[in-house]
Amino acid sequence: MIGEGDERLLVGPQSVDDAGVVELEGNTGAPTDTLMVQTVDYFPPVVDDPRAYGRIAAANALSDVYAMGGRAYSSLNLAGFPRDFSDEWIGEILAGGFDAMKEAGCVVAGGHTIQAEEALFGFAVTGMIERHQLVTNAGAKLGDLLYLTKSIGMGTMTTAAKRREIDAARMQPAIEQMATLNRIAAEGMTSVGANACTDVTGFGLAGHARNIGAASEVTMQIDLASVPLFEGVRDLAARGFCSGGATRGREALGDQVKVSDGLDEALVSLAYDAETSGGLLISVTEENAADLEAALADRGVLAARIGCVVEAAGCDVHFI
Repeated sequence: MIGEGDERLLVGPQSVDDAGVVELEGNTGAPTDTLMVQTVDYFPPVVDDPRAYGRIAAANALSDVYAMGGRAYSSLNLAGFPRDFSDEWIGEILAGGFDAMKEAGCVVAGGHTIQAEEALFGFAVTGMIERHQLVTNAGAKLGDLLYLTKSIGMGTMTTAAKRREIDAARMQPAIEQMATLNRIAAEGMTSVGANACTDVTGFGLAGHARNIGAASEVTMQIDLASVPLFEGVRDLAARGFCSGGATRGREALGDQVKVSDGLDEALVSLAYDAETSGGLLISVTEENAADLEAALADRGVLAARIGCVVEAAGCDVHFI
């Protein structure tokens, strides 16, 4: 198994966390207070605009470092393009990704490009974090309150856009949110402390909340009516435009996620919907909740309280 038996690996794939965390050694061979955070992510286009696609892919890759409470330090670009892909489009994709990395203060040290049947783009990112600021998905405690820093529904929006059911103007809020780095949200979180955190991406709100619940051995109780949504996305979900990931996620998670009777089926579908470069899902003590809300508000970041952590009740997530 990856990393098994190596004491330098502090956070590995076993807990399905957002990134790996490796202990660094100083010149004497003793562990340092600075830890290394490593992650990699790339995917095909989710929007038509090539520059926006590049930036979104970069923001999504960076987000795993921020979910651990870290700061991005360096990266390597990963790309695949069809043989007949436009040089102009390639340039725009690269420019969007590099712009996001520059905003993050992250060095792009190189990369690798291959020929592929469809465009693929992303980054391997290395970050740094001080040991006392490390946040994993295994630290949620009973009584914690849960906060989400971005709206959900991006998977539904992009699916509807691909089917030409919504125009560019309707899609723009989702594009802007996907392109927004979670750096400032992470800074707000680390300024007050959090017990657990994850970013909401491909596994959707349900899947990523499940990862915290399972790793922390608690149940994440989420009030679906409190979850922030893009304008109009509930109607799109009710019309069946949720991403394919929503159906696959619901089947895969099974009874790990409990859904209370009588809930709006459109909201339930959105909770399983695959997201791209979504917000941080933060578990924080009730005593620190007001400080977290203030820290995020001061930075212009959404701080939606969506639930709480309760004793394990035969499921990792309970939607109410």
